[in-house]
Amino acid sequence: MRYNQRTGSNLNTTNMKRLFSTVLMMFLTTISFSQVSNETDKTRIRNLVVESFDEIWSELDSENIDKFYTKDFLLLENGEVWNNDSIADYLDKAKLRNPNPKRMNTIEIIEIKIEGSMAWIAYQNYATFSIDNKIIRKAHWLESATAILTENGWKLDMLHSTRIIND
Repeated sequence: MRYNQRTGSNLNTTNMKRLFSTVLMMFLTTISFSQVSNETDKTRIRNLVVESFDEIWSELDSENIDKFYTKDFLLLENGEVWNNDSIADYLDKAKLRNPNPKRMNTIEIIEIKIEGSMAWIAYQNYATFSIDNKIIRKAHWLESATAILTENGWKLDMLHSTRIIND
């Protein structure tokens, strides 16, 4: 039996094994939770991108900008810099087009990395535009985005888009 001078108690082998087992379980649980949490956040980041394209760009709904983008969001699109106001203006004008093509998005994730309350994602973005179920145009972009964790969950704060020609 060992005597603990600080507490004035005896630590036997059984107690030490129990203590070691408890510490080991806490350590492994923390690692496991961290991995699960990281995968959950990766899913949230992926969904953030997919849903933002569906709910903002496919629906041409400027009301959804605040749901997915930070107040200082920037879109870098083929040499142009867009912000929430210019995006809203574009969407509101696009809504008035007649006929208005239906946009279907396909997002293929390349990689997602998360460090604390910041994340970045790289992906291929494909859009198919159709009128009366007839495809009128296809588009493809290579994109990256950054997101931050806010009190309302993850939001995109920057998106960089490069159009892929002759796809």
